[in-house]
Amino acid sequence: MHSDDILLEASGIRYGIAGSEDLDELKWLLAETFTRHDPPAVSVGLTVQEFVVFVEVFSDPAAADGLTIIGRDAESGEMAGGLLSDDLAAPQPLGVARLSDKLGPVFELLDHLTTDYLTETKPDPGDYLHLFLLGVSEGYAGRGIANRLVATCLANGVRRGYSFAVTEATNRTSQHIFSKNGFKTRAQESYAEYRSNDHPVFESFASEGGPMLMERRLTAEA
Repeated sequence: MHSDDILLEASGIRYGIAGSEDLDELKWLLAETFTRHDPPAVSVGLTVQEFVVFVEVFSDPAAADGLTIIGRDAESGEMAGGLLSDDLAAPQPLGVARLSDKLGPVFELLDHLTTDYLTETKPDPGDYLHLFLLGVSEGYAGRGIANRLVATCLANGVRRGYSFAVTEATNRTSQHIFSKNGFKTRAQESYAEYRSNDHPVFESFASEGGPMLMERRLTAEA
């Protein structure tokens, strides 16, 4: 993140658009966060390295479009959090064949969540901002960083001309954060009831309810 890309500074954290030089740090931050706390990733036993490969596949094209937001400590320069974002209508990135087979049930679950929505909306490029992976470093938890990452991402989306924002929120914490930022639930699946090859893969996270597809309209006030 260069100085020209800083969009907000609050409580000692600078928020701005991620550049290619930020991707290596971002992928490890997101991998550490999701393999510790994200119900789908934990349920299928994804390792940090396997999740790093997943982020690599999606982060290279995402960084090029100027939609991904990171937050860095204003003093140390350490990355405090990041929100990998892209265009919902973007084509599937190259390199999907590199991904772990463990991700199969996760993709199945998210496909169930999004199929009807995407059939109805049929997004065109430049219409729907997709907030994809949101993570905050353990050392910066509890400082409102996730909320500011989302708000900064939405404001950047407005500047870029997007009309809507959409996300798949997979746990109660992220669902609360997106709800605070004006997102409404459009579809939901149940961790307790979902089966992959007749196996209750996500049953251990039944208390989390299930992943939600959430959407909000973007306005100049976003």
